[in-house]
Amino acid sequence: MVKKVLWLLMALLSVFIGLYPSQFFMAEKKAGILKLKPDALFLNPFWQAGFYVHIILGGLALLIGWVQFSSWIRSRSLQFHRLTGKVYVTAVLLSAVSGFYIAFYASGGVPAKLGFMTLSCVWFCTTVMGYIRIKNGQVEQHKNLMIYSYACCFAAVTLRLWMPLLIKIFGDFGTAYSVVAWWCWVPNLAVAYLLTRKRAVAISVEY
Repeated sequence: MVKKVLWLLMALLSVFIGLYPSQFFMAEKKAGILKLKPDALFLNPFWQAGFYVHIILGGLALLIGWVQFSSWIRSRSLQFHRLTGKVYVTAVLLSAVSGFYIAFYASGGVPAKLGFMTLSCVWFCTTVMGYIRIKNGQVEQHKNLMIYSYACCFAAVTLRLWMPLLIKIFGDFGTAYSVVAWWCWVPNLAVAYLLTRKRAVAISVEY
């Protein structure tokens, strides 16, 4: 029951935050983090392109990524799993590259820039490695790496969960944003590690 509740919660949060980028198209003025950006930045076409590629494709990856872990769906339509998997990988790679670029302009100073740049690199690498593993028929390694990949993707959710608390703790948005640039994904990877270790133990018991 607990596992099902957590699964449902993850799915709901993924869908909700996955649709979050829509606010940037519906709002007449700057929305969200854009309120903190200088007006001159919006004159940079490369930043604008990078920003929208990152949020749109990152949102798409978040929306469909959690579905990939459903054994029920995989057992009934492996073709659907493979198709959505390819969409996820494509979306992640483009979102990670554009995310690395716009991280140079992140609020919160050097710590925040480095945090988001590192996240982009880890997200990109775990996804590529996971794709290579399944192409080589290494199913278990593929599953583990995609758990790490989606843990990075889920940083979009955990960032928004942590920010209000961190702002209260530090009393300053800039400091909180510098911390959350790391805290939104490093604990996620720790959880991913525990999940993959649990899977490894379960597999070893079966054999």
